[in-house]
Amino acid sequence: MFVVANFLSAVAEVVSWGLTIYMWVLIARSLISWVNPDPYNPIVQFLYRVTEPVLYPIRRRLPYIGGIDLSPVAVILAIIFLQIFLVGTLRQMAMRLGGGYSI
Repeated sequence: MFVVANFLSAVAEVVSWGLTIYMWVLIARSLISWVNPDPYNPIVQFLYRVTEPVLYPIRRRLPYIGGIDLSPVAVILAIIFLQIFLVGTLRQMAMRLGGGYSI
């Protein structure tokens, strides 16, 4: 059973890191949008390519308030929820199975 517990613990850690990295990518994209970046810059293209599939559906449903796009805020709140709920649940499952470490 300790193998499954360690596996769940590792999955929780990888998911947590992935969500954190994606949150920082979203923050970088939001900051870059304030300065009117060069659309041919590879970093700008990467940021748009990685974040647009997530932001576009939310942007269609959320109204602009005062001309401000709130879709990155909504996605960051969803990431925080997933980190608390999903990662926390995986870690607790791992601990109850008799293994896994808690960070």
